[in-house]
Amino acid sequence: MSRTASRTGAAAPRTGSVLEIRDLEVTFATDHGPVRAVDGVSLTVEPGRVLAVVGESGSGKTVSARTVLGLLPETATAEGSVILTSRDGGETNDVLSLSRDQLRSVRGRDVAMVFQEPSTALNPVYTIGWQIAEGLRAHEKLSKRVARERAIEMLERVGIPDPAERVDSYPHQLSGGQKQRVMIAMALALRPGLIVADEPTTALDVTVQAEILDLLRQLRDEFGTAILLITHNMGVVADLADDVAVMYQGEVVERAPVAELFAHPREAYTKQLLGAVLKLGEGPIRSSVAERARDPREGSAASGAAQPLVSARGLEIRYPGRLGKPGFLAVRGVDFEIAAGEVYGLVGESGSGKSTIGRAIAGLTPATGGSLTVLGHEMVGFKERRFRAARRDIGFVFQDPASSFNPLLTIAENVAEPLVVQKIAATPAAARPRVDELLEAVQLPRSYGDRFPHELSGGQRQRASLARGLALDPKLLIADEPTSALDVSVQARVLELFTELQAELGFAALFITHDLAVVDALADRVGVLYHGELVESGPASEVLRAPRERYTQRLLASLPVPDPAEQAIRREAARALREPAGEKLG
Repeated sequence: MSRTASRTGAAAPRTGSVLEIRDLEVTFATDHGPVRAVDGVSLTVEPGRVLAVVGESGSGKTVSARTVLGLLPETATAEGSVILTSRDGGETNDVLSLSRDQLRSVRGRDVAMVFQEPSTALNPVYTIGWQIAEGLRAHEKLSKRVARERAIEMLERVGIPDPAERVDSYPHQLSGGQKQRVMIAMALALRPGLIVADEPTTALDVTVQAEILDLLRQLRDEFGTAILLITHNMGVVADLADDVAVMYQGEVVERAPVAELFAHPREAYTKQLLGAVLKLGEGPIRSSVAERARDPREGSAASGAAQPLVSARGLEIRYPGRLGKPGFLAVRGVDFEIAAGEVYGLVGESGSGKSTIGRAIAGLTPATGGSLTVLGHEMVGFKERRFRAARRDIGFVFQDPASSFNPLLTIAENVAEPLVVQKIAATPAAARPRVDELLEAVQLPRSYGDRFPHELSGGQRQRASLARGLALDPKLLIADEPTSALDVSVQARVLELFTELQAELGFAALFITHDLAVVDALADRVGVLYHGELVESGPASEVLRAPRERYTQRLLASLPVPDPAEQAIRREAARALREPAGEKLG
């Protein structure tokens, strides 16, 4: 990180502040000229308080947060000052003026970060226990046994089931939500004075999200830990934040206490953000282009002339055991159907089997029992050469775009891959007109096609992933958390786009998500998974308005709403519905 204009000798931060950012400017050198990502930002975080920074993807939220830990790339030039107070309050440091060795001693001890994408932040060749212990041993003299015990304790605190066994697991053996919990455990291990949490609940289902927010709230209240929260989830902001700063195009446009900002937003941009938030109970989004006037299953189901695109009967998916250990039954006895033109929402906690079912439908994970028919092909014991032709009719939007994109290819080349593989286009260059159309359809400028994945924000990469999933005009789209990394305004536009494209192209979709408000807005029917079993299924309007199962009721009660007063009431109701203490969910 370049520090050409760091201000040494700046005045001490205000009494009691853990972090004070003053006139921060961050500029990136690119092939197309300098790009200013942060423009004169000033923020203050007090002990025991949570400052939430919100705004659209690309507004400068994450860049500002990474500056606090000195994690900007070499192409970045930072000006201004970032004054950080040590954990014991004994000294202050301007992060922009610290050497690499000084930064290493500050990270983890005085300030720790929870990254947005755990799949890329965790080392795939080391166990999660080793990675948690590594941070502990870097700052404290601990034996391997004591470090392991501390790692198990942290895994238990963040809700990882069977922590004494999971401590020896590798990142690929955990679900997306479980990996995010490991990241939080690593950040909490040394109890730093400041935690920078960059979308800490993005990959978490609503019940685990509620537990993590309770944990962060406990750290704030009991230990005076300050939290700089970067998020696009306004429900999380209402649940946890004390103060809110709204960023737009690299600048802070509004700052206020959380209750005041939600009740009386001053700036037009803030009002736009709050107006774009999806709320449970508002019902489905109807496309402005062509409203679906009937149930997509009407006619075909009534006549019996058309078969469903996907049909599962007693579906079982078992992962094989290793080193003498028995296999793991991830999905057990699941029945459901997806008709042409229908959106089927699949919800449940991390590890419940949602993504496993989606991957089995795409032929990426073998179905081992029962029956699973996809586009007329039986997937239990299927042969790849027979299924290969059907792959053109299936699109897939992965949960983590950072790990699903080839980092050596540009965004345009990544989006063009399905077109080249299916021989629709001879080269990525020949596919560029179609790629440009797709990028514009998901609210990305055509010029972004010339950028590499690491040059886009998390939300921008997710939009590019959606463009790639739609490249072949599929009959069936499998969307695994496709809006999890999107800010609220972009999410609203993408979901509206989704309904328009579905009305135009008529594809069916399996929509895997933990955001129940998105399911309510989009799905025709919904299935609720718990520990690999389908515990409730039916029309979305019935399941989400009048759930029969206690587990579904708990999911709905755990969904945070963008109203601090109402959310405080819902938080207590959700606690009453939780399982008895000591019984953890996977």
